[in-house]
Amino acid sequence: MAPVIEVQNLKKYFQTPRGLLHAVDDVTFTIEAGKTLGVVGESGCGKSTLGRTIIHLHESTSGKILLEGQDVTKVTGKELKLAREKMQIIFQDPYSSLDPRKSIDSTVREPLMVSKRFSKKETEDRTRELMELVGIDERLQKAYPHELDGGRRQRVGIARALALDPKFIVCDEPVSALDVSIQAQVLNLLKKLQMDHGLTYMFVTHDMSVVRHISDDICVMYLGQVVEKCSSKELFKTPLHPYTKALLSAIPSVDIHHPTKRELLKGEITSPINPKPGCRFAARCPYAADACHEPQKQEEVSKGHFVTCCRVHEVN
Repeated sequence: MAPVIEVQNLKKYFQTPRGLLHAVDDVTFTIEAGKTLGVVGESGCGKSTLGRTIIHLHESTSGKILLEGQDVTKVTGKELKLAREKMQIIFQDPYSSLDPRKSIDSTVREPLMVSKRFSKKETEDRTRELMELVGIDERLQKAYPHELDGGRRQRVGIARALALDPKFIVCDEPVSALDVSIQAQVLNLLKKLQMDHGLTYMFVTHDMSVVRHISDDICVMYLGQVVEKCSSKELFKTPLHPYTKALLSAIPSVDIHHPTKRELLKGEITSPINPKPGCRFAARCPYAADACHEPQKQEEVSKGHFVTCCRVHEVN
């Protein structure tokens, strides 16, 4: 299948009093139609900033963003509006992402009205259809966000994201603020919507069990850079980067006879402000050598399995 999203050497820097913060630094990947790319890493690694930069909530510093083969990196005005209709986002906190002064049906209806593509009747019909699609009862149409629980609020956010039939949706930790039982319901809803409508997702999370459940491919990020990228099955079967191994070792195990051996990381986290050349994980890596302080290149170790580590063959 042809890729819906292509990101080429994407960078997003923020100016701070101490210098440039490298939030996203030289990230490259593609997402094929109907697939899900999981993006994982600890808090502050640039996952959410990457998603927001792709859909133009942040403007990129450099690099390219292609949507269905069309360069949308620097689009403005009408072109940006059209691109945003094809690219949507589901936010992490379903409460703060909804306007407390708008009823649920008004929130879902708003994108349809802003697009000016629908008649009044079509707008009303589409609003009801969307609410039914995500499992919101008709009796809740005139309710306000504070009257709903977290799961229903997130369903409203999903309905709003689906309003204009997007091709690509950034799911920015959409279940991290929900109870575990509700998480499963929302994840199953997202998977069903993907199958029924051919949606393409970028799923941002720090929960390895969630990303394993929903992703086709996974990117592991550390301080703004992708350190490992491969299929979900391959990542959990054969992790190669030391940081990925440490992440996977932190997953709780229910097997008391064969407990997971934890790989505890030591050392100081490198500052993302004006970082020096070289591997940003080197200060915490148990396998670090002098070569790690030189600029690193991403290498395809096996078919479709990319790792950014100069010592990958020595430590595996």
